[in-house]
Amino acid sequence: MSSPKRDIRGNAIPLWAIVPFLLLTFAIAWGILGAFILLPGMMTRLFGEITGQHPLFYLAVWAPALSAFIVVFRFTGLEGLREYLSRFLIWRCSWVWYAFLLFGVPLVFFAAALLKDDIYEIAFPFTSAQSFLLALALIAIKGPIEEFGWRGLALPLLQRSMAPIWAALILGIIWGVWHTPAFLLSGTEQSAWAFLPFFTGTIALSVIVTPLFNDARGSILLPALFHFILINPAWPDAQPYDTYLLGLA
Repeated sequence: MSSPKRDIRGNAIPLWAIVPFLLLTFAIAWGILGAFILLPGMMTRLFGEITGQHPLFYLAVWAPALSAFIVVFRFTGLEGLREYLSRFLIWRCSWVWYAFLLFGVPLVFFAAALLKDDIYEIAFPFTSAQSFLLALALIAIKGPIEEFGWRGLALPLLQRSMAPIWAALILGIIWGVWHTPAFLLSGTEQSAWAFLPFFTGTIALSVIVTPLFNDARGSILLPALFHFILINPAWPDAQPYDTYLLGLA
C-alpha cells in the first residue's frame, strides 16, 4: 500500500484530532443506540420502535461523518471544510479498482451464495423496479455516509504516523467495535447476524479499501461507492461465506 498523494489540508489538522473525532463518533452512535438498549420502554414511548430505517438509527450511522465535519471545521474553518468536502468529487483511479467494484464485489456475493448452497437466496428479492430503486436510495444515504469520517478523516490521520497496512488494521478494528450496539437491538438488521464474522469482515474491508483510497489520492467518493456496492440489497444473503471470501481477497 502506498500513502495518498493528497492529505487533508496538509498538517492543519493535527494527528491528535483523531481523539475528539472518535469520542464524538462513539458518543453519538452509542448514546442513541445505548439509550434504546438501557431504556427501551421510555425510548420506545418517546420515539417508537427502533429499526434500521428509524431516523435516530440514521443519525447514529451518520455519527462518523458528523464528527468529521465538526473536527475539520474546528481546525480549518469553512475553507478547510470546503476543501475536505471537495474530495467527494475525486473519482479518478486505476481501472482495475473500477473492475473490482463493479464486477469483483458482486462475484464475491454470488460465489458465497453458491458456497452456502442455498440457491433460493440468489433470486432477485424485489417485486418491482420501484421498490428496488427505493431500497438503493435509502442505503445510499445510510452506510456510505460513514466514509466521510472513517476514510475521509481517520485514515489519512493514522497514515501520517504508521504504514497503511497498520492504519487499515487499526481502523478496521475500531470500525467493527463501533457497530457493536446494533447487534444488541432486535429491530436492526445486525441483530440477525453473527458478530464475529462481521467484525472480521470489517477488518478485511478496511484493508481492501485503504489501497483504493490511496490510489485515488484521498477520494471520499470511491470508498463510499465501495461501501454502497457492498450493501446492495440485490445481493444474496451469503453470510458468513461472503466474509470468508472478502477476507481471502
